[in-house]
Amino acid sequence: MYNVSDIEKYISEHTSAEDSLLCELDRATNLRVVQARMISGLVQGKFLELISKMTAPVRILEIGTFTGYSAICLAKGLRDGGQLHTIEINDELEDISSEFFAKSGMSDRIIQHIGPALEVMPTLGIVFDLVFIDGNKREYVEYYDMLMDNNMVRSGSVIIADNVIWYEKVIQDVAKNDTQTQKIIEFNDKIQQDVRVENVMLDIRDGMSVIRVK
Repeated sequence: MYNVSDIEKYISEHTSAEDSLLCELDRATNLRVVQARMISGLVQGKFLELISKMTAPVRILEIGTFTGYSAICLAKGLRDGGQLHTIEINDELEDISSEFFAKSGMSDRIIQHIGPALEVMPTLGIVFDLVFIDGNKREYVEYYDMLMDNNMVRSGSVIIADNVIWYEKVIQDVAKNDTQTQKIIEFNDKIQQDVRVENVMLDIRDGMSVIRVK
């Protein structure tokens, strides 16, 4: 039986390297930010970058900026003239994300919003080609409903949701007060039962679901 850390190391060694800016952002996040492990990192970041490049979106929405690693990865696939809107509730993270968006040369293509996602989303008035959900786990269902029921996505739009395995808690007995796990399970079940979409759940880091609107 293989060791999980060994297979993760092997996967990283067989994934295209991150560029020097993302390496710098990873290091800065670990030095300057609490809970630095929330950063997307090499494998997940490259996955998001490739999905974006393959779908060539004009408009991207990211729910949960953190320090900006995933936003930079996603923005690399934007078509000419495209924009990425990213929402972060923690205003203390804005300085580091803004700093690295500027260094990436894509600050004109990445629009930052600070505040609760469920308050910011209705103000955007945009139909998105690609959406990355990585915000408050208790609000995943609400994010999804807002996207689907308010015409914020279209036929062919792709939604990617992070942390859908949630430290494997989704297959364990859930404590009554563990609302995060409860809501992730509710979200996963909702996606699986929604005839408007097709989806696949992937065992990448803490689990990712790729959802395509029919």
